[in-house]
Parts: sequence; C-alpha cells; structure tokens
Amino acid sequence: MKIQIINGPNLNLLGLREPSIYGNQGFESYLEQLRQTFGDISIDYYQSNVEGELINKIHEVGFSYDGIILNAGGYTHTSVALSDAIAAVKTPVVEVHISNIYAREEYRHTSLTGKNCKGVLTGFGMDGYRMAITSFLQDQSGS
Repeated sequence: MKIQIINGPNLNLLGLREPSIYGNQGFESYLEQLRQTFGDISIDYYQSNVEGELINKIHEVGFSYDGIILNAGGYTHTSVALSDAIAAVKTPVVEVHISNIYAREEYRHTSLTGKNCKGVLTGFGMDGYRMAITSFLQDQSGS
C-alpha cells in the first residue's frame, strides 16, 4: 500500500506555530512515528505553501497511490482549484485538520475541498493522520 501525505501552507511550521492550537511536535518527527507504526505501508510526504504545487502533487499521485491524506490548511476554505483536483483523480482522499475547524473562526467552518473527499477528520490533533491511514487499511481489507 502506498499513501501520500500532502500538507499545505504554514504546516511546515508545525511545532513552532501557535502551539496552543497545533501542539509542540514538528511534522517530521510525527511522520517517523507513523512510518514505525505502519511499517508495511509506504508513506510519502510532501509539503508546499503554494496552491499550484499542491494541485500538481495531487495530479502526480492521484492515479497510482492507494490513498492521499490532505491537510490543505487555509486553502481548504478558499480553493475551488484544489477541490477540482481532488475530484479529477481516482485515488481516494481523506481531508485532515489538526484543529477543530468548527471551533475556530467562522470562515474556517466551510471546506470547499471536503465534498470531494472520502472523509474529513478535524480536531484530533496529529492523530488524524493515523486515523486516515487506518481508514485506507479498512477499505483495503473490506472491513
């Protein structure tokens, strides 16, 4: 199984940025934990602050991977183009948000990308990424 994690804008600052919202752990150390937990799964990681680069990555892996985990950050609430990219590929996408977007500012309550995703996980901290991988494993096993 091959999973692609795609993190959007400002998520390169995890561990430094607003720790009261996003925690103190950087994503690279969390990624190592995921890879240890799911040793039989190939987990690739990509992060960009640029919308078009996120779209290009979705196009690149969206026909050959078993799952995409997307945390589009602020683009979740603004990007029709990202939403269209998700709809255009065959690989299922799970949208993940570290914080609970519904407990934050009003403009964060709308996800333009979520409607084209297999599911949306919001508010579970970094554990949302693990939960997304587990959902792909359940799909593969037929559970």
